[in-house]
Amino acid sequence: MFIPMDKELKVATLVCPGVFLPDIVNAHTAFSLSPNAKTYLVWKDLEPFAAYNGWPMAATTTFDQCPDVDVLLVGMMAPDSAADPQVLAFIERQSKKAKAVIGICYGVLVLGSAGLLAGKKATSNFSVGEDLREFGAEPVLTSEVVVDGNLYTAGPAHGCFEAAIEVLTALRGPETGKMLELMMEYNPHPKFKVGSPLIAGEELAQKFFSEGAGRTHVYMEAARRGYKIMNAD
Repeated sequence: MFIPMDKELKVATLVCPGVFLPDIVNAHTAFSLSPNAKTYLVWKDLEPFAAYNGWPMAATTTFDQCPDVDVLLVGMMAPDSAADPQVLAFIERQSKKAKAVIGICYGVLVLGSAGLLAGKKATSNFSVGEDLREFGAEPVLTSEVVVDGNLYTAGPAHGCFEAAIEVLTALRGPETGKMLELMMEYNPHPKFKVGSPLIAGEELAQKFFSEGAGRTHVYMEAARRGYKIMNAD
């Protein structure tokens, strides 16, 4: 998998209206700061749109214009994206040649819709962890990045940077990973230390799952629709 420094590293980050920026920004930044890398923000068109919570942005490359890439990054997208044939076809096409496919948060569900989780160990948000079985995955309930072949999956937000470091270490070597970690001074100090249901305690974890059940249901239903589309034949 190692890619020499004299060869350009191509990285595509999938964006869309409603994309959850904390799932992609740190990883996209890490790749863009690494030596000899070319990054693409990819969507159907180049028209401006609003990300999750209204942040204005736009893609830099369309599906049709995007070359084959070494790394594909998918974070939490708008629910309907998981059932969009055009989105799933792009993911399927790029994943066939990519040396690393990264799924973060509910972006892992989108990868499941595209058929990339079959026979793979994978993780996501704890709220949908066990549901990954519906897409043929072997769920791993952890707060760490799960690596299976060229598939890298993690939970929300900070998981995107950790996954990027794992990929850069695999593709460019540990020195590159170390330098990026130091450059971004990545050394988390969570105030309450409840950033996982495994350590948050049963009462707080149950409250979180109950309040987020409706959102989780919407994303799961969209992913199921997409999975049926991709397996219609």
